[in-house]
Amino acid sequence: KQWYQRRVRECENTNKPERIGMGGQDGDNGHEAPRALTSRQRIDAVFGSLFGLLDGPVTYVKENVVEKLQSGKPKQYWYHRRFARVPTADQCEVEDRVCLYEADEQYVRDREVDMNVVRILRQRLHECQMWEGPANYYKCDNYKKQFEDAMCNWFIKYGEMRYTKKSLEAYMKQKHRLIWERRHPDNKLHD
Repeated sequence: KQWYQRRVRECENTNKPERIGMGGQDGDNGHEAPRALTSRQRIDAVFGSLFGLLDGPVTYVKENVVEKLQSGKPKQYWYHRRFARVPTADQCEVEDRVCLYEADEQYVRDREVDMNVVRILRQRLHECQMWEGPANYYKCDNYKKQFEDAMCNWFIKYGEMRYTKKSLEAYMKQKHRLIWERRHPDNKLHD
């Protein structure tokens, strides 16, 4: 209880109001009597002191021990994991199973990224249509164009393939499409 009373007195001394006015006018010298602390100020003082008691040693150890021990190491930031690009199926040797496995894993990651891009563009188009209401036919044209281009590109690369098919089958699909476009130059599959 004595500690609390001492803390209240310290708070009373630090919470003196500033001088108001120039002083000496109408018998006023510019000083006011200190106001009594409100219950909210007392509670803040108590919790501030408790926080200082608990946080002080922790902050001291962190700043003077932990950070000094970690100063020699480079700082690591944790963001999305970045995989190194690996050779695609057309760059692998025929019997190199490890290379084909890595190409398949890269293909699966690329497919997931492309699916998420299409999903985000679809969501943007839907939000624009909901926001603009009946005027969305001309105000959301850029979102619609981006979404249709992304869908067309996704279908060219991954469409009409089973989910279990991997990079070698996608490479063959691309090869067959290019051969077909070479044989039929007047019939393009996309713009």
